[in-house]
Amino acid sequence: MVNFKSIRKTVQVAGLSAFSVLCFGQKYTIPERAVVGKQGVVSAELVYELDEKPTAQCHASTILETRDGLMCAFFAGTHENNKDVGIRVAHYRNGKWSWPVEVVNGFVSDSVKYPAWNPVLFRPKGGPIYLFYKVGPNVDDWWGAYTTSSDEGRTWTKPVVMGKNELVGHLLGPVKNKAVQLADGTIISPTSLERRGTPNGRDWRIYFEISKDKGKTWKVIPPINDGVEYDAIQPSVLIHKNGDLQIIARTLQDVLVTSWSKDKGETWSKLESTGLPNPNSGTDAVTLKDGRHLLVYNHTTNKGDEPKGRNMLNVAISEDGKNWKVVTTLENEPIWAGYSYPAVIQSSDGRVHITYTYGRRSVKHVVVDPAKLK
Repeated sequence: MVNFKSIRKTVQVAGLSAFSVLCFGQKYTIPERAVVGKQGVVSAELVYELDEKPTAQCHASTILETRDGLMCAFFAGTHENNKDVGIRVAHYRNGKWSWPVEVVNGFVSDSVKYPAWNPVLFRPKGGPIYLFYKVGPNVDDWWGAYTTSSDEGRTWTKPVVMGKNELVGHLLGPVKNKAVQLADGTIISPTSLERRGTPNGRDWRIYFEISKDKGKTWKVIPPINDGVEYDAIQPSVLIHKNGDLQIIARTLQDVLVTSWSKDKGETWSKLESTGLPNPNSGTDAVTLKDGRHLLVYNHTTNKGDEPKGRNMLNVAISEDGKNWKVVTTLENEPIWAGYSYPAVIQSSDGRVHITYTYGRRSVKHVVVDPAKLK
């Protein structure tokens, strides 16, 4: 378990404090909550205002750069797991987000409907935009589907169910975080299985779906962990200068874990602790154009004083994927349902775009200048 405790207050700013914490023997300094113009933050806004919600709740955003701006997708409805939950898409053009419109849902027939879950936007080189998502009554039994768009998300094709594989059951596509495409065209979808009702209560395993034909067929790399030492899900993929791949993933064990591949994702090392805390909440990461790696996550556990759990959201930077420095605190004021499930990309202009669930009531979009993250 994580040795995670606040050891001293360091700064007091507008009632919000920067502080240091000790985690696995490593000391981290957590900055005060950022405002626009500080800690690299260029802008911060909600995709839609809290008093003008299209649905009661939303969650699990994903973001993609388009030829005319940005596109964000998320699931939305009465509440997670409700049959009315579908996937909505909003576009960012000319400095403004459009009204989010439902583009797919969990209808499997005129009389049968399930919730839709965890959309992921991805565009392979030379291909259309993919919107991967999950459909099913729960995370144990959901299955993967996708729709594509050739006009920057204005219209979408009829959804396709991804099918099954004998190693894992239903193919899921990227389970929460974006797929990556290697220089040789290989697409790697980081994904995972969540099983309940096991002797340990839960059984979480990371695996990968790999395509070498632009997503027409998928090869399964079977689970890389046994679910004993670490129950881990929802990996994100980093690409190192020497070609090595690295994942960062959430766990039930209060810590983020990592694994490495030297053969384009075919085999992976044993999961190891990163030393970064995690309150069993989703993360995302991206390799920047300058070679550094950027991680968005909750630097907390579910224990101790506020902000804890999902009530604090942070950005960390690493040169090597091993040693991380917390450079920005995006949120730390406790609210219902907290701040969670970030998605992060770097756009063609070099800016970093982060979206995340804002109290399950909206999605927040933050733009960061990575040159100012030191």
